[in-house]
Amino acid sequence: MDLGLTGKKAIVTGGVRGVGRGVVLALARAGVDVATNYRQQSEFVASLERELKGTPGDHLVARADIADPDQATAFVRAAGERYGHIDLIVNNAGAISHVPYADLDVAEWKRIVDVNLTGTHLVIQGALPYLGAGSSVINIGSKAAEAGVPLRAHYTATKAAQLGLTRSLAKELGGQGIRVNTLLLGVIHTEALDDKPAEQREQTLAMYSRKTALGRLGRPEEVAGAVLWLASDLSSYVTGAAIGVDGGIS
Repeated sequence: MDLGLTGKKAIVTGGVRGVGRGVVLALARAGVDVATNYRQQSEFVASLERELKGTPGDHLVARADIADPDQATAFVRAAGERYGHIDLIVNNAGAISHVPYADLDVAEWKRIVDVNLTGTHLVIQGALPYLGAGSSVINIGSKAAEAGVPLRAHYTATKAAQLGLTRSLAKELGGQGIRVNTLLLGVIHTEALDDKPAEQREQTLAMYSRKTALGRLGRPEEVAGAVLWLASDLSSYVTGAAIGVDGGIS
């Protein structure tokens, strides 16, 4: 199905690995010009650049830490000036750690907030001059915002705050024809899981498969499918929504 995305311009944060990479490649294959960022140089960056060369369009893979206001602003401005306007923002970059709440120090709290919440704010605000009627902002959230997860109070708090940001901006920007939504992800099978020791990986797969109605973990391309829908006119009357892409996890 042609979703009418050819020639659209997108920013996807944190797009060299995992869910972000799946989104970047899906958009590029749909004809979207995509700008994405990474924080540290790695083979994932080089391999993404190679893959993007095999797709049509004008793509940008730039080094920028979106938790840093100067770097986030510079990255967004570079994309905006390169493309002239922005049709789609996917706030995917995120950080997570597992810390008992009693041991959660301010530095780690701030690190997670800076990436997951402040980074999202910096990208959206910086892109406002380039957004217009028909633009779509998609925040990659987590089912944890609704369920709560032990040892991740700081992470869960940022994802819950992201929902409030989504709903407020949907109302504030709706009059300009700009839509803002959040995707609440379940457990997605990415390289991070494959990097775990074999026994730990199998335990994780089994545990979350039991918790999920579909009996398996999600795939990055399945998240990308939801992004493609929210980027297209098929979702033109959807804004301020929190949409589960979680396989029915409980």
